[in-house]
Parts: sequence; structure tokens; C-alpha cells
Amino acid sequence: MKILLIVSAFNSLTQRVFCELQDMKHTVSVQFAISNEAMIQSALEFAPDIIFCPYLKKYLPCEIFLKTPTFILHPGIRGDRGHNALDHALRGNKKEWGVVILRANEEFDGGDIYAQVRFEMRDTYKASIYRNEVAEATSKALKILLQNLDDKDFKPVSQLKTPIHPYLTQEERAIDWRNDTTQEIIKKIHVSDSFPGVKDEFFGVECYLFGAWEEESLKGEPKEIIAKRDGAVCVGTIDGALWISHMRETGRFKLPSTYVLKGRIKGVKEIRIPLIVEYGEKTFHEISSKVIDEVGYLYFNFHNGAMSSEQCIRLKYAFEYLKEGCRVVVLMGGADFFSNGIHLNILEDSKKQGEDGWSNINAMNDVVKSILCADDVITVASLGKNAGAGGVFLALACDYAVAREGIVLNPHYKTLGLSGSEYHSYTLQKRVGETAADELLNKCLPISAKRAFEIGMIDKVFEDKNYFQTVNRFAQELCEDEERYSDFLYEKEEYISKNSYIMEQKKEQELKVMYSEFWDENSPFHKLRHAFVYKACVTATSRKVNFL
Repeated sequence: MKILLIVSAFNSLTQRVFCELQDMKHTVSVQFAISNEAMIQSALEFAPDIIFCPYLKKYLPCEIFLKTPTFILHPGIRGDRGHNALDHALRGNKKEWGVVILRANEEFDGGDIYAQVRFEMRDTYKASIYRNEVAEATSKALKILLQNLDDKDFKPVSQLKTPIHPYLTQEERAIDWRNDTTQEIIKKIHVSDSFPGVKDEFFGVECYLFGAWEEESLKGEPKEIIAKRDGAVCVGTIDGALWISHMRETGRFKLPSTYVLKGRIKGVKEIRIPLIVEYGEKTFHEISSKVIDEVGYLYFNFHNGAMSSEQCIRLKYAFEYLKEGCRVVVLMGGADFFSNGIHLNILEDSKKQGEDGWSNINAMNDVVKSILCADDVITVASLGKNAGAGGVFLALACDYAVAREGIVLNPHYKTLGLSGSEYHSYTLQKRVGETAADELLNKCLPISAKRAFEIGMIDKVFEDKNYFQTVNRFAQELCEDEERYSDFLYEKEEYISKNSYIMEQKKEQELKVMYSEFWDENSPFHKLRHAFVYKACVTATSRKVNFL
């Protein structure tokens, strides 16, 4: 089937839909919703059998849906209509929610329903629900839609004629620091995270708040900043305190809270915690671990998967510390991303962008080298969440890379004007060969876990159900047979000894190309990074994506 995706952005959900349709051998094209003329022209040229809109923020012209069966994904249940569907669901304490796929017509969210999938709501922030539950439900609903379109006896369900709920205003989202409890404040930030954030003000700085973390021990006066840690600030409440990890100053972009408040919090105490805390501890932390028998699980929950120089340094030392007491170390990544490589927002904020970019990529390389050359332990990358750019190659530095079904990988850099490092020219070619590696790096398209496995990029794909238990079983089996374990490490040590020079040579070649990308003021990286960080609207469809 020929399927045209019309989207407002090629976000993680759209990418998953694209990859899964590609895996099902459909011919797929992507058109950004930049104008009515562009959408109509794309539909005429491509002549799709159906049009699907997994992420669309504007109305479709009737010339499209009257001519071609067009379907809209809505992140809500039957009867839910309007924008901010997830915001309203979280704010209303819904225990169950879902997605529906509607046939587009003249009435906003009013078309017949061709597929619907429900899921249980977690107590977490909106973006996490979107990236996990909504994405998984969309995948299921898309398959149901395609089955129903093939079924001549299928009859769609009519949408309920309920009122369209309104946008949630900042007045409705606002925190009342004198009356709201810690949990009420956390919930308000969760409802608006990662967009639009909760508008507030600290020390005269008007900003939007993101990333709320519960704090068990510290207490302070309402809205008093009582501590800071790794970019986050701890703010007092009427019944305790919470951490706010990120803020966005009006007119700018999201940054760690201490970067936004800068000199205004010079006297605030830095409350340190161990390099690695126990997984699940209730305070703000980015790196944690748990050990099961002789397998260590290393979690690095960096916001949006971005890794600054300082975060890379801490992760390197955390890995080296954890492996001292384990026979297998599994890199788990974070709650919503495995890793997305260097920290573009911090680089955009820097007054020394060349120097700080160079520092960031070298710090990232140091983490990768530490993992790649760890000859005293078996390493496993658990790609339980999406990964992009350097984050993909961080995973490929491990002895084994396994993935959860449904995750999406973006193993390329060029869309941001970078050639990349992280030893990718060594590890990627080693796994998939030169031709496939060049294609992945130059086509700049996402691939599914299934496709990554088929080309040898990763070693295993595990079902979403009981994923961690399956990973743990895989990791435990690696060290159960003493002779096999010893032989593996002996061969690994010998291999690293023979190839370490080539690895370093490849890395130096990567950095030689990257040098001007960071330091040259006219490098495309600076312009593309700026557009990415400020979420500049797409003004043209940069490429036509057609796959069979």
C-alpha cells in the first residue's frame, strides 16, 4: 500500500510509525504540514492509497480528505475532542486513557473511529506518557486500522458529539506556592512537561518549569531555593521540597535550572550525593545502579538523552566504579531515552561554543573508550528506549547490544551538520560493513530495532512484555558458565590489544573532520543547532522519503 504521512514534525512518534510501515513493506512518503499548497501537491504527486497523520497541529484542507481516505491519530479516548488531550487526562486524574484513529472530515476530531486502543496511566509526566504508552498504543492502533481497511465487513464507530475541550491556559496551570502541596506542584509540572511548561518567576527571571523530582529529606520555605545539584534546584514547599531540573527563560530554550538562574543562586549550597545512588531513590539524581547477583545495571537518566561534558565525565567514572564489583555491566540509559549524544542546548547557551563543543565530544569519546576497552568485564547495551547520534554509538561500544521491540534508532549526525565521532567509524563498520554503514550515516533516516537486528547492527530484539526480566536472563547467562566467561574475556583482551591502535586512529580521523565543525564560525552546525534548539518551524520538506 502507498501511504502518505502528513506531519507537523518528524518526532519520535512519527518516526516509529514510519519505521513500522517500512518494516511492513508499505511504500511510505513523508510531507511536512508547511502549507495547504504543499500538502495538496504532495498528495497529488504521490497518489497514496491512504493518508495518515500521527502528529498534526493544523487543519487539513478538504481537497485532501475528500479525495483520499485520510486518518488522524488523536491521543485520547472516544468522546475526547480538542487540543491538550493528555494535559486534560493527567489533570483529571484519569486512570485509563488511550488513542483513537479518526477518519478526517470537516468536523474537528469528529470523524468516525477506525481503531482505538486503551492503556493504564502511570503517575509520571506528560512527555513520558506520550513517548511510551501513547507510542505503543499508536503502534497497535495503526495495525488495527490497516486490518480494518482490508476487512470489507468492518464498520467504523461514530465519534461521540461531545464538546471540544479548551486549551489549558497558564492561569490554570499556575502553581500557588503558598497553598499547593509538594505533590500538587509536581502534578502541575507533570501536566505541562515537556510543553508548554509551567510559567513562573524566580529572582525576577520569568521562566517555564520542567522536570519535577520528589525530595524526601530537605525542607524549606515555600518557593525558597534551598539547594542545588547537577544543574537542578531544590525548592521549598508548604510541606517539604521538590527538585526542578530544567527551566526555560521566556523567549529562549530549555536549560538546566542553574544555567537559567546563574549568579542569582551563588550562595545556595550544593548538596552532593554519591557518584552512583541506588536505583529508585527519591531525590534528584541522574546516575543510579542496581546489582543482581554479578550483573550490574547502570542507569543514566539525562534529560532528553543529552549528555554534557560534565555528565559524560560522571558516567565514565560511574561505569569504571560499577565494573569493579561485577562480571557483566548493562548500560540501561534513562527513563525516556537511552542517549542522544552531546548536549546541544548547553552548547547553544555557551559563550565559547567551539571550545565547549570540542570538550563535549572528547568527553563523550572518553566514555565510549572506557566501555570499548573494558577487557575485564562483559558489557551489554540495553536499548530499552530510543537513541540517536552519539547515543547509538555509545551502545555499539558494548560487547552486546540488545533492544526492546518498537524502539527507534537514528544512527547519523549529518542533519545537524556534524560528521560525528564516538568511534563510530570503527564500531559501526565492524557490525554492518562499510556499505551499510555509509548508507545509515548518509541517508539520515530512523531505523527500527527489527531492521537494526536484520542488518547486524544489534544482537537481539526482545519483546516489550517482561523486557527487563528478559535482559536480566540474557545478562546472567553470559557469566553463568565460568569457562565460557573466561574464554570470552581472554579473547576480548587479545582483540583489544591487537586493534587498539586502529580504534584510536579511527577516532583521531573522526576528530580531525569534526574540528572545523565546532571551531569554524561559518560551520553549518551552528546554524542547524540554533534551529534545533529553538525548535524552528520547518519551512520546506527537506527530503521526500519513499520506501518499499
